[in-house]
Amino acid sequence: MLSVTNVSFKYNDHVVLNEISARVNSGEFLAIVGESGSGKSTLLKLVFGQMDVGSGSISWKKQPILGPKNKLIIGHDFMKYVAQEFDLMPYTSVSENIGDHLSNFYPEEKKARIKELVKVVELNGFENTKVQFLSGGQKQRVALARAIAKRPEIILLDEPFSHIDNFKKQSLRRNLFEYLKENNIACVVATHDKNDVLSFADQMMVLHKGKVIISDCPSKVYSNPKHPLVAAFFGEYSTIDGDLYYAHQISLADESALKAVVKHSLYKGHYYLIEAELNGTLICFKNMCSLEQNSVVSLKLSRL
Repeated sequence: MLSVTNVSFKYNDHVVLNEISARVNSGEFLAIVGESGSGKSTLLKLVFGQMDVGSGSISWKKQPILGPKNKLIIGHDFMKYVAQEFDLMPYTSVSENIGDHLSNFYPEEKKARIKELVKVVELNGFENTKVQFLSGGQKQRVALARAIAKRPEIILLDEPFSHIDNFKKQSLRRNLFEYLKENNIACVVATHDKNDVLSFADQMMVLHKGKVIISDCPSKVYSNPKHPLVAAFFGEYSTIDGDLYYAHQISLADESALKAVVKHSLYKGHYYLIEAELNGTLICFKNMCSLEQNSVVSLKLSRL
């Protein structure tokens, strides 16, 4: 189990994290979300031991995670960390980077392991390409494969798909997270992408100004966001009479007391996002077809 207990941290006099606590069991997936500057990356660095905790404690299976003040060499054999800056060898091949820490005493096993990981991160055909000639997204995939090569007990990922285009991101996300589950590898991810969370995370922690504003399973957080920041993470939302509503919870009605003036109809593929003014406030809702600008519509509200 990863145990983060009342952890606080500050740069000079600026508080970055304030009494953060979390528990992650083997094979579980914790997603940490929040705005830029909320402390997500800092928390990952503290868990990895890259920086010293100001107060509180961090441990894995009751073994303390120590920072630079108490540990000369940063990191632990049971843990891997993939930062937004990739730690790769640019003048060697994809295969050599992935297999860098694998034993040379068993060359056939090493070769098979590299082949397996190349498939997981969808880099077939690039095995012999030098890293310096890869795109940013391809380098990120090499970094992910390299991190899981020796089957760590826990992996920390900071925006793991940020450089990867949408053509590859969906299947890569499924491959990676399914691989971690199958191999009972705990995972902590700092992310801005709801698609990293909803289908895969066991727990979701939302940070705001260094504090946890909500922590629960993703379905419960989604169903009851409580805070505009949480609702914004999942998609378009509106505030009506102090309550939060996702765009799909607002729909047209034959007649109601809620009257709104249509401002824009934005094509989104299988639906239109309608921007409308309600009592002087801009709201958003989904509709199957576009609506005439400046037309007055009646609305109804629903709950999950």
